[in-house]
Parts: sequence; structure tokens; C-alpha cells
Amino acid sequence: MDSVGTNRTPLRPVAAALATRSSALPRPHRHPALGNRLAASKLGIASRCGGGYFDKVQRFDAARSTAAKAQSRKAGKSVIEEMGHTSSDCEVPLKYSSGKAFPLGVSQVEGGLNFAIFSQHASSVTLCLKLPERGTQDDAQIVEFALDRQKNKTGDIWHVSVEGLPASGVLYGYRINGPQGWQQGHRFDDTVILLDPYAKLVSGRKYFGVEEDKPSQLFGTYDFDSSPFDWGDDYKLPNLPETDLVIYEMNVRAFTADESSRLGSAVRGSYLGVIDKIPHLLELGVNAVELLPVFEFDELEFKRFPNPRDHMVNTWGYSTINFFAPMSRYASAGGGPVVASKELKQMVKALHNAGIEVILDVVYNHTNEADDAHPYLTSFRGIDNKVYYMLDLNNNAQLLNFSGCGNTLNCNHPVVKELVLDSLRHWVKEYHIDGFRFDLASVLCRGLDGSPLDAPPLIKEIAKDSVLSRCKIIAEPWDCGGLYLVGRFPNWDRWAEWNGQYRDDLRRFIKGDPGMKGVFATRVSGSADLYQVNNRKPYHGVNFIIAHDGFTLCDLVSYNSKHNDANGEDGRDGCNDNYSWNCGVEGETNDLNVRRLRSRQMKNFHVALMVSQGTPMMLMGDEYGHTRYGNNNSYGHDTHINNFQWGQLEERKDGHFRFFSEMIKFRHNHPILRRERFLSKNDVTWHEDCWENQESKFLAFTIHDHNSGGDIYLAFNAHEYFVDAVIPPPPHHKSWSRVVDTNLEPPNDIVPEGVPLTGSGYRIAPYSSILLKAKA
Repeated sequence: MDSVGTNRTPLRPVAAALATRSSALPRPHRHPALGNRLAASKLGIASRCGGGYFDKVQRFDAARSTAAKAQSRKAGKSVIEEMGHTSSDCEVPLKYSSGKAFPLGVSQVEGGLNFAIFSQHASSVTLCLKLPERGTQDDAQIVEFALDRQKNKTGDIWHVSVEGLPASGVLYGYRINGPQGWQQGHRFDDTVILLDPYAKLVSGRKYFGVEEDKPSQLFGTYDFDSSPFDWGDDYKLPNLPETDLVIYEMNVRAFTADESSRLGSAVRGSYLGVIDKIPHLLELGVNAVELLPVFEFDELEFKRFPNPRDHMVNTWGYSTINFFAPMSRYASAGGGPVVASKELKQMVKALHNAGIEVILDVVYNHTNEADDAHPYLTSFRGIDNKVYYMLDLNNNAQLLNFSGCGNTLNCNHPVVKELVLDSLRHWVKEYHIDGFRFDLASVLCRGLDGSPLDAPPLIKEIAKDSVLSRCKIIAEPWDCGGLYLVGRFPNWDRWAEWNGQYRDDLRRFIKGDPGMKGVFATRVSGSADLYQVNNRKPYHGVNFIIAHDGFTLCDLVSYNSKHNDANGEDGRDGCNDNYSWNCGVEGETNDLNVRRLRSRQMKNFHVALMVSQGTPMMLMGDEYGHTRYGNNNSYGHDTHINNFQWGQLEERKDGHFRFFSEMIKFRHNHPILRRERFLSKNDVTWHEDCWENQESKFLAFTIHDHNSGGDIYLAFNAHEYFVDAVIPPPPHHKSWSRVVDTNLEPPNDIVPEGVPLTGSGYRIAPYSSILLKAKA
């Protein structure tokens, strides 16, 4: 497709054809140290369907078919409700009144339902309804109400109240028209039925990844028939202190989608599947799950037209269609949006009853609507592109791209800011969510023209909002435009941050890079250089070594370079600088010495993570050593590459898993590893006198317990040779017991009750670590 020219007008529709839907660009691997290079090429296509324009009307008592508005079978037959016409075969008792401007979305009012949608620049708005009594969901007629701008518009909000609609089962959307000036930032096209940004439920396909359903039209829907969800008389929120969190980053579908989960096919990959596996989370010891996106997204976005990625399915979900509706295809047995909503609440309730908090990974930096080279209308772009997205008004009003996905949500515009706040409050009030991790949160710190703001209004209001006051709020403090804010994210003493520097520095030290000892000490002691300002605490730094994008922990110690050929990018996507080491052989190997070294390294990383001050986060599957075979950008694989392998967990239950579980529980049992304040000189003793030696890769230190004398001694040896460490005297009336030696075979690698230590020295093996506990 040619580039956008100065006089270019928006693409016009192809009559009577509804194109297959898409989403935004494939999500690239983001690496903050490199300014988050854009690794994904841009894909997209315009959505098209037949249509026309309808005259404004005041009262709708009947319906007539309109041939000029023919849609595809999936979109349904179009019908316009007009005054003075009746139809003996399709009469409906619908009446309309002007309605009210608030709340946005669909709400119950006396005598009917109110529909309200914002569009500042629209010249016409038509409400489209798909009624259940007029056929199946696939072939039902669409009833359309053209709104009168004099009677159905207050300020920039269009609204209408409809009497006679069912309280559930109705699908709805909007046709919106307006100025056609591309260079002024408008992308109106009233031939496309658009999804309401405030729809609380979204109806589309029923089953995840089923290609036969890929042309499905998106509609909003609602359910005012069902009784309120029963949270239970004994139900209560966990309300865990931030100091106590151990976060488990996971994907709802991938957690149980594999047959090895031994769940029925109707439940695998669903919210209910997570409930079944809560005992595993408890055995592991984590107390918070951070869910990859569960907002409605289009997993078949790569399959709209032939392209190098059309073999893949978006299984991560970073391509939001709607900010209020739960992912409907995570419902069991293809149950649809209403069932998805109920089952998500069941999952949250069950996790809470187990003492596990639920944090959502939310994507407010971009949407599924792609870029200007291949515009795709599903919602925001066709409702009011100039309001919802950041534009370069000096360059044909092209969409700005700080997300790496083709568009950037205009988050600090007053209307968009309220949309985000309303969305967050909805998830807290309706679904009892405990916190949010904000994807590419630096985007939320940009003004209307994309320039960085010192005090971004949205970030401040999230921090100060009364409904969100109980929530954990975590920023991924960088974006794909180079705004790297680790340690500098505007926080109002509330925002935590993914500590990308922690990840990189620990990877480099553990694998044996020179000159990393000092910064390793800084990171494990809470990154005071980044977070000890104002009233920030160590737990405002979320420590992680592995996250969903990048290598798994197993791959971090098994590959020197990425192996992403399966993605269709000829290996161009994903980060090239992973700070990984394959321990001598690239990839899978039967060499026992290499495998033992890899096992030690994985345990070394986990020990460091669990003894560091700050909030630890680990990735689903690392507790058994999941591999993606070197793919460090696996967003598009709905296969064993991403899916939790329950059989492998069972095989490694007494070895790798046991070590990881016991180390997490050791952290829980020792408050000195999770302090509310930064370490002082009295809290830690560094057994070190050669900080300036760039070749030194050995670090030992003691964390002091001033209450009970239960000091903890730690030593990390990243050298290729043994180090004979001199162990300091234990506190008075105490003696040292060895809890961890990563060089020992299970079960001796971790002994929670401790093995008494004799002598004043310890020979620490190459690439290993030890942990001693002072006991009476």
C-alpha cells in the first residue's frame, strides 16, 4: 500500500463485504537498555463492509428491511427503525426517547436501556442493534437508530434511550460519520459497525484460535438479567502487605491449555482451569498472580491476509480491543461473554480464598487498530481518531507510535484519561482485582503531542484515586520511543516499577561478567540508588530476572543467542542482547556436566531473587525449567512453546521444583529479607575488601536480624574455580547451619531446617551459591 500523501482521503469501503478482523502489530520483544528497539514489522489492513446513511428519526415503532444496507452473513441483515412504517412479519415494540449523557455505555433507566457514546467530531451517529428474537446470532437482522444531533446529543456525547429491549442477549454497535480530512486527523467511515469503548461485555468468536470463526464481527452486549455474583458470606480480600508479595507472572490460557493438565477439553485454557491448579500455586508458595492481558483481544490478528506471521496465534494478548470486557474466549466450553464474566469472578474468588492476590497486566498504551499504513477500524479510530490517539499534526496527522504496535493511545487527553480511570475502577469494583501492572507505562507519561510530562495527569490520578487506593500499581517504566524511566517514574510514593536494571545486572553477574560485583550488591540490597527518594520503599522495585518476553530461565542458561525462526521474521524479531550464557553448548544437550552447571545457574538466579530486598517476580514454568527452545519472542505460539507442561513438572517435582518452592517459603519465613526500609550499615555486613577489583566475581555478606539474632550469611561464586570462604563468627549463642548449597544434588541442595556447619570455612564450588542461617 502506498504511503499517505498530503491529499489522501480515508479508504472507502467495498460494498457488502465485511473484512476479516485484525488487531495491532505483533508485539516486539522490548529491551529497555537498548531503547526498546522495534523488532516487529508492521502488519494491518482496512476493515470493510457494506453500508449507507440513514435519516434521523424520532420514534421507532416497527422495522423494514433495507437492501442498500446488506451486510455479510456474519454481520446480519440490516434493518432501520422508522416512524410511520409497520411490518407484519417483523414488528417490534421498540420506542425511543432522547436518553441521557451519563453513564457512558449501556445502563438501565426507567422504562428502558440508555446508550451513550462520546464523539467530539462526529457529524452523525447510528445505534445498531442485533436482536435475539430476529434470528440466530449469526443471521439476525440489525435494527438501526439514527440519532438526532438536536435531541440525542449533549455536549460531545450522543445518547438514546430504547424501550422494549430484552435485558440481555442483545448485541449492539455504532455507525459513525464525520469529517473526511485525513490530514486533519479524522478516520470516520460509517460503513463499519464500531464497538462501544464502554461495552462491559464483547461478543465475537466463541472458541480460542478457531480459524473458521475469524471473520466474526465484534459487538458490545450486556446482561441485566443475571443476579449479582455471589462472593460469599466468608469472602474477604487478601489485602497483602506489599513487603510480603511474591509475584507469579502467568498466562491464563497457557497455564492449563496443554493436555498434560489432565483437564477436560472444555475447561483447558479457561478461567476455570486456573481454579483447578490453585493447589500448585500454594505448593510453590507464590501469593500473587500477575495475569497477562485478560481484556478482550483478537488472537487471530495475524490471519487476516497472507503474511509471514499468518501461521501464528496471538497467545499473549497485548492487543486490546476493549478496556472493560473480559476475554470471552477464556470462558469454558465456548460459553461466551456472560459466562466469561462469571467465570473470571469465580477464579478471582477462588484465588482470594486461597490467599492469592490477582494483578492484571493492562495495556493502555495502544489498541488493536494498527497503524496508518494499513488502517483497521474496530472502535476508537472510527469513533474519534483525533481524540483517542496521539497524532503528528505536522505530518498529515499520522498516528504516532511510541508502543511499537502502530498507534499510541492519547492517555492524557481528558476524555481518554477518564476512560482509563473508569476502566480501572470497573475491574476493582466489579471483579475485585487487587492491582495492575501497566504495560509500557512511559507512554502514559506523554502529553497530547507525545512529549514527556513531568507530572502526567493520568499517572497522578491513578495514584490519588480513592477506589484504586487499595491496589498495587506497577509500571513497566519504559516505552518503544526511548522514554526509559527506571528509578525515575513519576510515582507520588505509590507507583512501583519493574526494575529492568535489576534483571540485566543480575544476569551479568551470575554468568560471570567482570566488574559486576558492586552493582550486584546494590541490586540485591534493594536498589537504593534508584528508589531511596522521598517516601519510596524497597518494595517499589519489582525484581525480576525473567518475564514473559525474553528467554525463560532455562533458556537463559542454555542459549547464547535467540532462535526465533519459527516466528516468520527470519530471526529479526526479539532482542539480540539477552545477557545469557549457554554453559558451553548451544541448546539441548545430553552432556551431564553442562546440564548440572545449568541447573546450578538456575538455582543461583532463584536464590538471588528470593534474598533480594524488594518485590520478587518469577515467570510461570520456571519452577520446573520450561524451555521455549531459544525463542525469546514467543508471542504467537499457542503450543507447547508457551503452554505449561504439567508432565515435566511431575518429573522434576523432587528436584528443581522442590528447590524453587522451598526457597520461596524461606523468604516468607524470614522478614529480614523483605524489609519496609532500605538497609542501613547496621543491617548488612559486606565481607569484602576488594570492591575495585574488576576481576573479582565472588561476593559474600551477612544480613543481620536485630530481633532474634537469626542472621543470614550468603555467598555467590561466579568464578570458574573453587573459592575457600572464611565464614564470620555467628551471633552470640548461635551457630551456623547450611540451608542452601546449589552445588549439591537434591535434596541436599536446600535443607530448610539447616545442616549444622563445622569449622570456620566453606569451600564454594564454581558457579554456585550458599546460604547459612544462624540458629540456637
